[in-house]
Amino acid sequence: MLERDRYNGICRGNDSGYKKVKTIELKYGNTNTFYIEGDAGGLLVDTDYAGTLFAFYKAIKAAGIRVTDIKYVLATHYHPDHCGLVSELMQQGVQLLLPDVQKDGVHYSDAIFTRDGLSYTPIEEEKATVIPCAESRAFLAGLGIAGQIMHTPSHSPDSVSLALDNGDLFVGDLEPLEYIAAYEDNTQLKADWEQILAIHPKRICYAHRPTQMR
Repeated sequence: MLERDRYNGICRGNDSGYKKVKTIELKYGNTNTFYIEGDAGGLLVDTDYAGTLFAFYKAIKAAGIRVTDIKYVLATHYHPDHCGLVSELMQQGVQLLLPDVQKDGVHYSDAIFTRDGLSYTPIEEEKATVIPCAESRAFLAGLGIAGQIMHTPSHSPDSVSLALDNGDLFVGDLEPLEYIAAYEDNTQLKADWEQILAIHPKRICYAHRPTQMR
């Protein structure tokens, strides 16, 4: 059964035997970010650009979330508009969940933030919790979240998507399915969508596009 989240119309549901999963969209810049409330701690999917921390504080306060509610942060990839607050959140006790396929991309944006003159501390990946995507279901179960992390590298080599068993799918900057026809030679995009459609998502949450119901 699905019901409307009172904050912003996001759906929440329980199809897995876990406590009902609550998902809240947090928009405080140019990137749609998402907070998923698990039985044993919350998971933040993506952050915005460096320098948006105070806007982030306002957004979570409006949604009734405290920083201490966030146990882990997961970046769908390490472009600057998705990871800008990761190091600051880690300094406040939030743990970085780092799929092993992302290890080479963690510092992709360091030079960009420096170029833009932003106050930014590089991520200390040695403090992260590193897991293979294949073990993500068991890891997320420990948070009370039923789902899995999938490697979807058509946008960037380090891109991942988070698929919840209730049908919610968080894809970051993955190009929409409809774009495959325009990119006939993009075999990786096609492969990513074949992997995604095999799990029959109900709601696709993009970082820079409206949420799409299927």
